[in-house]
Amino acid sequence: MDDPGSAEPPPPGARPAPPGAMKQEATRAGDGPAQNGAAGQGADGGAAQAHGHRGGAAALALGALGVVFGDIGTSPLYALKECVSSAHGVPPTPENVLGLLSLIFWSLVMVVSVKYVTFITRADNEGEGGILALLALVPERLRARGTQGVGWVAGLVVLGAALLYGDGVITPAISVLSAMEGLAVATAALEPLVVPLTCAILVGLFSVQRWGTARVGKIFGPIMAVWFLALAALGLAFIARNPAVLAALSPAHAARFFAAHGLHGVAILGSVVLVITGGEALYADMGHFGRRPIRLAWYGLALPALALNYFGQGALLLQSPEAAESPFFAMVPKGPLTYALVALSAMATVIASQALISGAYSLTHQAIQLGYLPRTQVLHTSSTAEGQIYIPATNWALAAGCLALVLIFRHSSRLAAAYGLAVTGTMGITSIVYFVVMRHTWGAPLAKALPLLLLFLAFDLPFLGANLLKFFQGGYVPVVIAAVLFTMMVIWKRGRAILTERFTRAVPSIEAFVRGLDASCGARVPGTAVFLSSRAGKTPYVLSHHLKHNKVLHETVVLLTVVTEHVPRVADGQRLELTSVGKGVHQLIVHSGFMQSTDVPALLRLAATQRGVPIDFADVTYYLGRETLLATDKGRMGKVAETIFSVMARNAGAVPGYFRLPPERVVELGVQIDL
Repeated sequence: MDDPGSAEPPPPGARPAPPGAMKQEATRAGDGPAQNGAAGQGADGGAAQAHGHRGGAAALALGALGVVFGDIGTSPLYALKECVSSAHGVPPTPENVLGLLSLIFWSLVMVVSVKYVTFITRADNEGEGGILALLALVPERLRARGTQGVGWVAGLVVLGAALLYGDGVITPAISVLSAMEGLAVATAALEPLVVPLTCAILVGLFSVQRWGTARVGKIFGPIMAVWFLALAALGLAFIARNPAVLAALSPAHAARFFAAHGLHGVAILGSVVLVITGGEALYADMGHFGRRPIRLAWYGLALPALALNYFGQGALLLQSPEAAESPFFAMVPKGPLTYALVALSAMATVIASQALISGAYSLTHQAIQLGYLPRTQVLHTSSTAEGQIYIPATNWALAAGCLALVLIFRHSSRLAAAYGLAVTGTMGITSIVYFVVMRHTWGAPLAKALPLLLLFLAFDLPFLGANLLKFFQGGYVPVVIAAVLFTMMVIWKRGRAILTERFTRAVPSIEAFVRGLDASCGARVPGTAVFLSSRAGKTPYVLSHHLKHNKVLHETVVLLTVVTEHVPRVADGQRLELTSVGKGVHQLIVHSGFMQSTDVPALLRLAATQRGVPIDFADVTYYLGRETLLATDKGRMGKVAETIFSVMARNAGAVPGYFRLPPERVVELGVQIDL
């Protein structure tokens, strides 16, 4: 574990502004009107261009079909089935079918089309989407509570992110399992193969993630295009046989459904929500493709195909109520066509999992850069789109969780009870934080922001309430996952803040350190020493510790601080701030976006070339701090919290790898401390 001397990315903005600092209004979200451009207020295509996406809108839209819309695109496999055949379902009478179809259609329109595609995706942070990117747009005064606390907005967002992780574990499991269950529809003899095949497909899916989103999207996009066209064709065929089903386009049927079923009608929303669970993943994946291609894919193919298929299933149920056990696979006759549809469904459900997996990578990277999770290995898989990343630790943690759920629940109908609670909680939190951004970042009047919030919550809260009814049937699964992650994220954030404050109080300012250098240093030796620090303006604790015990110092000393800004990327011309303090001591501040990696040796060469820092690269030593946490009852964190913090710290990614330091030039100095 590394102290502030390790340059752990600090809370963005939590540092003094040294002389010559870059203009924060241009780089920090939420500080005023200058941020509005970064918040997606420009043209639709701006996000994609700003984020480095290259290629035509059609090509990006095709890739988006394979990554962004996989989750929501495979909902027809199980959504209507759960409404009419599960324990919470209703009989497939004509009135019920029309009412359910009306609920499904208007949920797609109001939640996905209106809320996410039209409004929420406007809140991009220079192209990046997701609930943590939304937090970066919230003004600092609302994010933090004192120097160590997490404000109510930040707490909500962290909870929403944790819930989305819980949903990410369930989505691949239920999607692939529901497709494989089509084999049992074809013949009962294949039922024992459902679970083993599901596990094998999931292992394969997580194994190919290292190829990167771009390559995965190129493979998955055309398959999903075929899938959506198949959905539309099947739906049209049955709508043509019974066009009366189109009456469900009227919301009056939804109103009559609630009037007829009362509280049971509310419980049905716990199954209806399955049609929109991909909405939050759509927002989280925005950084991979951009807003305009996502809108093009949604309105051009995904939404029409989904609506046609749901109405086609409804037409089938009006004609043959006995098909309620599996209305999707009942749309083709048993035999070769069933196997073909199962094969296509299997491919589509594998792709469906991609939306949440890619979103989990983005969330993890943002959480690390914003100081809510410890370092881990982040691999950029594209040279043209910085948002396309692969995180091995996140990937295999999700894989383990998915496999465990499949082996425990074994049937998609059982797993459906666990599905929905996490994502509806995140959806509600997104609505509230979007309102905060509208009011306090964009300066929207209350008369404009409040009606929009109420409209969003009018859908979010009933869906959340309905899913709470399924808590003991499996809904507890994502909640437990989210609770564990939320606790870890808050403890890490608070522990880092206390640790930083402890070391900051223990050391003098850089100016005071330099003034006393002649008296405290016994000798200066040739070469360059680089001390990493999380606080600009303060002497790194590892430097003070080193000089106190070793009494020597290199001729050239670079105090390097990495500052994580509330934007995905910082332009090269704005990344470096250099202050020569005197006596061979230089303070270098590196500004990094929360989606950027930091190559310290490369940045030092840039500083030497552009700013004339006399660095001897043949004789550079990087000094890092490493402390042992005692975890006693005397500390402010408490024994349990500090123990958790200590375990997370020990498992954090190594600093040399994170900052690309050559291991043979790294020296670590340790200290014991009780938080």
